[in-house]
Amino acid sequence: MIDDGYCNVFYNYHLKDYHPCLPAGRYHLFPYLCCPKTTVIMKKIFSLAIASFIIFSTEAQQLTTPQPSPTANIKQNFALSSIEISYSRPGVKGRKIFGDLVPYGKVWRTGANNATTVTFGEDVMIGGKKVAAGKYGLLTIPGETEWTFIITKQLDVTNPSAYKQDQDVVRVTAKPETIPFSIETMMINVDNIKSNSCVIGLAWDNVYASFEVTADVESKVMEQIKSTIESDNRPYFAAAQYYIDNGKDLNKAVEWLDKAYAQNPEAYWVMYQKARALKMLGKKAEAIAASNKSIELAKKGPTPNQDYVKLNEDLQKTLK
Repeated sequence: MIDDGYCNVFYNYHLKDYHPCLPAGRYHLFPYLCCPKTTVIMKKIFSLAIASFIIFSTEAQQLTTPQPSPTANIKQNFALSSIEISYSRPGVKGRKIFGDLVPYGKVWRTGANNATTVTFGEDVMIGGKKVAAGKYGLLTIPGETEWTFIITKQLDVTNPSAYKQDQDVVRVTAKPETIPFSIETMMINVDNIKSNSCVIGLAWDNVYASFEVTADVESKVMEQIKSTIESDNRPYFAAAQYYIDNGKDLNKAVEWLDKAYAQNPEAYWVMYQKARALKMLGKKAEAIAASNKSIELAKKGPTPNQDYVKLNEDLQKTLK
C-alpha cells in the first residue's frame, strides 16, 4: 500500500528516483504517480480516456436502415415437397435496366447484394435434365431476344468473374416477354402450379422470363395409393380425388368414393366428388342424384356448408 506520497515498504534500488514533490532524502518507488500534482493530471487524463471510450462506443453502434434492395425468401409447396428461392429485390428507380444496368450477354446474379439461390425439396427435371434435390445457385444471361437460366453448384456468385461454367448443373433458354407495364421491384415467383409441373419466372421493369420445372409425382403417388389402400387405414377419398383430377380410372374412383362414403355417411364432400366423376363418365342421372345427396348433407347440422351447396348447384347446371 502506498501512502504519504512515498513508499515505506516496497523499496527498489532499480526504480528509486528523486522527485522535488517528495520529502527530502527519501526515495520513492513510483515517484511520478504519487506526486500530488501528477495525481491530478492523471485523474484528468483518465476522465478524458473514459469520455473518449464512451463516445467511440456510441458511434461504433450499428445503424439500422431500410435495405435498398430488400432480401426476399419464398417457399412454395410443389409436387410432394417444396421449392425455396432466396434473392434480393432491386428497384428500377428511373434507370434503364436490361441492356444497360444489366448488360445483355453477360452472367447476372439475378438480383442484387447476395447470390440468388434455389432449393428443390425433391428431384426435379429442368430442360430435360434431372436435377437432384438440394440447394443451387440461380444465374441468368439476359438477352434482347433470348435468356439463359443457369442452375449451378456455385452458391456465391455475385459477379461474372466468380462464375465457373464447369459448375453448371443445367442451362435452359427462354424467350423473354414484354410486359405492358413496368414492375418497379424485381420479383421471382413460382407460378402456374400443377400437380407435377410449375414455372419459375422473373419479372422486372417491362420484361418477364421463365423456365419450367417438372417432377415425377405420378409414380410416387401411385405407389403410395397401392400400399395404403391395402392397409387398415385406407385413404379412399384422397386416392379417388387424385384419380379424378389426373384423368385416371374413373370407375375405380367411384368405387373408392362409395367406400369413403361408407366410412363417413355425413361426408357431403365425398358425394360431390362422386357427382363429378359420374359426370365425366357421362352418367348424368346418377351424377344429379349424387349431387342432390351432397346438397342434402351440406344443409344438415347447425352449420350448413353453403359453399358446397353452391358447388353442387353449379355442377347441376352443366348437367341439364
